[in-house]
Amino acid sequence: MALTACARPAPEPEGTTRGTRLAGMLLDPQLDEISGLAASRRHPDVLWMLDDGGNPERLFAVGTDGTRLATMRVEGVTKTDWEDIAAFRLDGRDYLLIADTGDNGGLRRSLQLHIVEEPARIENARVRPAWSIAFRWPDGARDCEAVAVDAERGQILLISKKRQPPELFALPLRPRGPALQTAQRLGTLAGVPQPAAEALRRNAQRARLEGQITAADISPDTRTLAVMTYRWLLLYPRRGNEDWGQTVARAPRVQALPWLPQAEALAWSADGRRLYATGEFIPAPLYRITP
Repeated sequence: MALTACARPAPEPEGTTRGTRLAGMLLDPQLDEISGLAASRRHPDVLWMLDDGGNPERLFAVGTDGTRLATMRVEGVTKTDWEDIAAFRLDGRDYLLIADTGDNGGLRRSLQLHIVEEPARIENARVRPAWSIAFRWPDGARDCEAVAVDAERGQILLISKKRQPPELFALPLRPRGPALQTAQRLGTLAGVPQPAAEALRRNAQRARLEGQITAADISPDTRTLAVMTYRWLLLYPRRGNEDWGQTVARAPRVQALPWLPQAEALAWSADGRRLYATGEFIPAPLYRITP
């Protein structure tokens, strides 16, 4: 959800955004309030985006230059607060996971994840979920805007937004148990930058918001978890066959994000060589980041 207090990060020293290129601009009014981004596994140079609650149940196919190519209506679901989207391949099919996990007020007793199959053609269409997952947190409500899929392990990762340090949870990708799943806590994220004393003196509210987690994605080779805050890009490389809780317990590689109007959407490219990032509100830049 929009938090205008942290819409414009303070300028960073020269070189902190090295490897970042402007890929395009989001100018279409339909692309206001983008809160999630995923790179299509089926269609080259296509990004899937979704917007916040208060808008229709829909996904946007967007070119890597920021041009809206098609709109896909998702039927049979109720949209509360969609906050992230993830692309993955499972059993030879390409899917998108929609995370209805936003909870600014901490009031939701259960949350939903919807999985839809990527369409064969990029055109306006209507789809229904292939399956959905209802779940709850193990110990009370929390806001979550960052969700990723490790299809090799059959696992969905979820990262809490406001708690410090942020918490990492997991759910099965294809549950076989109760209708209402309970997310399993795997650990906490190390190395999330905290505000400096000077930043707290200048604007304490904004400084504290800059470390909140707003998006995440796992690289296609499942070796690196990328995490976005309102100001930073965090990269957690996985060692060997360790679980993701062990991975995020180590300090990540951290780099400053380029300027974004509300940084909330991040995804690895389909080839895993770069990341795409954008934010809420239009016009918004669409960046290509080589980490």
